[in-house]
Amino acid sequence: MTAAPQQLDAIVLGAGAAGFMAAIEAGKRGKTVVLIDHAEVIGEKIRISGGGRCNFTNINASPKAYLSENPKFCVSALARYTPRDFLKLVEKHKIAWYEKTLGQLFCENSATEIIEMLLDELAAAGAELVAGARVRDVHHADGLFQVATTQGEWRAPKLVVATGGPSIPKIGASGFGYELAAKFGLAVVAPRPALTPFIFDDELRAETGKLAGVSTEVAARCVGSPVFREAGLFTHRGLSGPALLQASSYWRQGQPLTVDFAPGRDLGAELIAAKAATPKREIATALGAGLPHRLADFLASSVKARGTLADASHAELRRVGAAIGALDLKPVGLEGWRIAEVAAGGVDVRGLNSQTMEAAAVPGLYFIGECVDVTGWLGGYNFQWAWASGAAAGRAI
Repeated sequence: MTAAPQQLDAIVLGAGAAGFMAAIEAGKRGKTVVLIDHAEVIGEKIRISGGGRCNFTNINASPKAYLSENPKFCVSALARYTPRDFLKLVEKHKIAWYEKTLGQLFCENSATEIIEMLLDELAAAGAELVAGARVRDVHHADGLFQVATTQGEWRAPKLVVATGGPSIPKIGASGFGYELAAKFGLAVVAPRPALTPFIFDDELRAETGKLAGVSTEVAARCVGSPVFREAGLFTHRGLSGPALLQASSYWRQGQPLTVDFAPGRDLGAELIAAKAATPKREIATALGAGLPHRLADFLASSVKARGTLADASHAELRRVGAAIGALDLKPVGLEGWRIAEVAAGGVDVRGLNSQTMEAAAVPGLYFIGECVDVTGWLGGYNFQWAWASGAAAGRAI
């Protein structure tokens, strides 16, 4: 005989950062809540983030650091649950942390401390966690959502979807949230991999493949993106590193990737000065004075900088410097979901309430975290969106 579904105030699907926060905030307000996840071991994306130390937020998080078809959507949630709010929670649990660079906050010891903190907060809020429960069916009737899983059934007037996106499928990530949105008639902005390395075609890879492992500071941008100045890293397949991962979120097929390989420098002036000092030096050799030698050779070839400094006019040396400062490369694609840190696109936020995350067309249905069309920069911004959107939904239930 099948047990009758348990009736609660809210069901939260997905025990990641956003789902935990929603369940905790709802439970703190006296709501009966179940947090359901298909994985036996929950919080895997938290566990592997930041090299195992969890870059849990960024103190500089603001709406300008997020991509969306509706850029203003994230303003309210981010204002009402800030990085300082999450940091207070971290410090309440006596988790040691440090700031790495550009406002990125990490656990000093292990990302598991964040998971343990969330589990403790969930228990204190009186919410139930059910792990290893695969969803079989979700439907809505008579003002109640009913969720049937491999470990039981629950009914509630509120359903919060925090199932993430397809990035890093090896940990069980999927587009299940998009399927639920479509089932209930919500629009979905076509999801795409974000924060992932670029891939070059065979011809360019024949040149850049020789540079695999070479790292240098760059400033990278795509059409419509800010300029990201951080490390760049050549791989056997293309370009990676923080600056390139950032730019990848904005890139579209067929567009160029523009890279400044000498950010903050007047390379033309440096070459002119080098000409006066050592006129017989090859231009490529002169470039190697401030760049990795293999990279200098590649750049000299790419911008057609041939011969000695003495052979080149000042105008030509300025041209070489400017070309290296804005080199257009032509990626053929991105590494994709396999190693993408997040998904861009997702549930169209134009159909959601920006203060509560509730679907306008389906009262009681909420979408939060990575599965919605809000994508942050690299460096703790996506975790902050998870905390903020989760808190918004949890407080509205």
